[in-house]
Amino acid sequence: MQLVIVESPAKAKTIEKYLGGDFKVLASYGHIRDLPPKDGSVVPDDDFAMSWEVYSDKRNREQVKAISDAAKNASRLVLATDPDREGEAISWHVMDVLKKRKALPTKVDRVTFNSITKKAVTEAMAKPRELDQPLIDAYLGRRALDYLFGFTLSPVLWRKLPGAKSAGRVQSVALRLIVEREREIEAFKPDEYWSVLAKLEHAGTEFDGRLVRFKGEKLEKLSLGEEGIAMEAKAAVESGRFTVEDVEKKPLKRNPAPPFTTSTMQQEAARKLGFSASQTMSAAQRLYEAGAITYMRTDGVQMDGSAIAACRHEIGDRYDAAYCPEKPRFYATKAKNAQEAHEAIRPTNFAKDRVGSGDEGKLYSLIWKRAMASQMATAQLERTTVSMLDATGQHELRATGQVVVFPGFFAVYQEGFDDKEEDEDGLLPALKAGDTPAKKSVEATQHFTQPPPRFSEASLVKRLEELGIGRPSTYASTIQTLRDRDYVRVESRRFFAEESGRLLTSFLERFFPTYVAYDFTAGMEDELDTVSDGREDYKALLAKFWADFKPKADEVMEKLPSEVTEALDEYLSDYLFPPREDGKDARHCPMCETEGRENGRLSLRGGKFGAFIACQNYPECKFTRRFAQPGGDDGSDDGLMGVHPETGAEIHRKTGRFGPYVEMEHEDKKTRASIPKDLDDFNLEWAVKLLDLPRIIGPHPETGKDIEAAIGRYGPYLRHDGKYANMKNTLDVFETGMNAAVTLLAEAANRKGGRAKAEPIKTLGEHPTSGGEIKVMPGRYGPYVTDGTTNATIPKDIKPEDIEAAKAIELIDARAANGPAKKKAKKKAPAKKKAPAKKAAAKKPSAKKKAPAKKKAPAKSDEA
Repeated sequence: MQLVIVESPAKAKTIEKYLGGDFKVLASYGHIRDLPPKDGSVVPDDDFAMSWEVYSDKRNREQVKAISDAAKNASRLVLATDPDREGEAISWHVMDVLKKRKALPTKVDRVTFNSITKKAVTEAMAKPRELDQPLIDAYLGRRALDYLFGFTLSPVLWRKLPGAKSAGRVQSVALRLIVEREREIEAFKPDEYWSVLAKLEHAGTEFDGRLVRFKGEKLEKLSLGEEGIAMEAKAAVESGRFTVEDVEKKPLKRNPAPPFTTSTMQQEAARKLGFSASQTMSAAQRLYEAGAITYMRTDGVQMDGSAIAACRHEIGDRYDAAYCPEKPRFYATKAKNAQEAHEAIRPTNFAKDRVGSGDEGKLYSLIWKRAMASQMATAQLERTTVSMLDATGQHELRATGQVVVFPGFFAVYQEGFDDKEEDEDGLLPALKAGDTPAKKSVEATQHFTQPPPRFSEASLVKRLEELGIGRPSTYASTIQTLRDRDYVRVESRRFFAEESGRLLTSFLERFFPTYVAYDFTAGMEDELDTVSDGREDYKALLAKFWADFKPKADEVMEKLPSEVTEALDEYLSDYLFPPREDGKDARHCPMCETEGRENGRLSLRGGKFGAFIACQNYPECKFTRRFAQPGGDDGSDDGLMGVHPETGAEIHRKTGRFGPYVEMEHEDKKTRASIPKDLDDFNLEWAVKLLDLPRIIGPHPETGKDIEAAIGRYGPYLRHDGKYANMKNTLDVFETGMNAAVTLLAEAANRKGGRAKAEPIKTLGEHPTSGGEIKVMPGRYGPYVTDGTTNATIPKDIKPEDIEAAKAIELIDARAANGPAKKKAKKKAPAKKKAPAKKAAAKKPSAKKKAPAKKKAPAKSDEA
């Protein structure tokens, strides 16, 4: 019997169909072991010795045992994991574990294939090779490097930067990109400018003419910088009679983009399908394992010769000869650090333009279209520019239009672009010199220059690739880590830097500038590539890194927390304390100013829950505000708001760990209320209303018990006789009357009484192991994911509509590994007392006390 090892059960199932009965195919479920997340897993003083540990979860242990048992009876071991650095590493781990368990067969071969088709698999099995040691060394170097970076730097953060969770070699640089973009947006000063547009008509066709020359001067973007000059220009166009001076027609050509790489696939799936990077990679993994596409982790842009031939044949079958160029197209990558070890991502069968449903179906269609278009003819366009002058020759209107003469590859696919302004070109009527189009109207429109846009997943991936930072196959996990650590948040598919992310980036820039420098991180990728090529020893690379990094980490660790805070206070001074409009010292404490204290000066402080701004007059002055408030609330409105109209108690507005709130102290009792985000123009009147909650609407007409309106942890609600009903917004708490309240309570009771069958919030395709359809479902105790067999609760920090297939599979597998949920034992009814016996029963020996249950080992952290 010959034993074949692959990563996933789906891949194993597909390959086993292609091989004879002499083969047994087992899955490793990815990596079977890793460096334990604790100190000492990499020992620099012992020539960077690395200690590996088999994953302790039940499924992994059982699978490693199954592989070991099968290997003992196998005549040959075939390692058929993915054809990249990670795949080589998985094969190395499997072989090493089997060797230590004395279960390694005498014959061991390594095979790789770029697609899971019968032809590719059988050809690979006929051409085995040995493990690629330089590729394994590159993996070992990268893994040790990331471990040493994270496990050396993270303790420094925990001790010197309260609230920081971790730092990673690539993760920290990606975060810096997001934070720097946030700084650019905040520093941006918009400029006003105007445009003048005439609505024209000729031969029954309407079109636009833009003013491009005024008083003989060519107009730049900001030339019409204020309303007065814009109105003057508008009047000139309204009063002028414009005649066509010139019509210029220019042919344009557009060539197709190359087939997808990992990076371009992630970018285009984000633009066209709204997929996150991890969602894209999860769908691509399933398509690859099903044999539908080639390997999806690649930076190569060229297709195999036979694939090009098959693609051109399919173009010929579907379109006429003009759509297939005379010669095949060949591409070369422009990405920095590209290795081009594999083909581009393409379908394994070009005759199939549809495969599967859900995410896989959408992504396959995108891959098929891109690959097909890459071998199609150039698109032929014609661009027309019409210049129109008034009688004075001082003012010029210009109209542009574009028509497609021959669609070429446009017939299948057009590439998307990030942050592209709308194309203003449209169809123009047939115009010639001397024509005088009719003027319908003239508009002068005010505009303001816009700051650079925040990164989307697509544009962030593109920028990381341009800088040569990390690898496209790791971008999904890097981005997910930033979200999991709450360093960034995503709104409308754009990344916003959170307070903790900004502070961490500032700390690293101040104390570890080399290691968050883009050139350093990209250079490290170059060196790892030289290791994978066999041109450098990975331990020499580690030694060079460690010689500089360790002393720097030790130096920062020796600093007092107050020294670190003081340095950050100075480094962030311009951001934390921007100039005030009244010209006063930006660090002047507003509370001390109000209460007549002198020398009230603000500075950065460190606390249990992170950094904050406080007054040096503490404890006399208790003014504080957060380091930064998401949404722009920096605590500048904090302070005394006024007094309660009934009690006379002072009401203060404050900013705490969870945002702004109001506080009132009366008769030695403090009352607090969070300030809801949906209240505009928050003032003393609103503060009094919030502090006086709950509001009694009145007695219920049926029970006579009070109905209350209040705001709780999950938003506004009604309460009556132990029953609740949700309300839509904060205003409803104060405006809902008796009739509406009774109706809401009745509707809530009806929903609970006869609950309809729940509809899935989202479907995520097939589970790779169980084969069941993964669904995101609403539940009585919160949303959950299920494959039809196992249900797993969705963490509170993840919105159910945002969860991706990869995360759902991870949650389901983790829940399945823990075994079925234990049912709570029903309480026994108390036994009836028996009549006392005539004779006292002999005492039974007391039962021995049970030994205390062993404590479970703490769960592994996913990153230092």
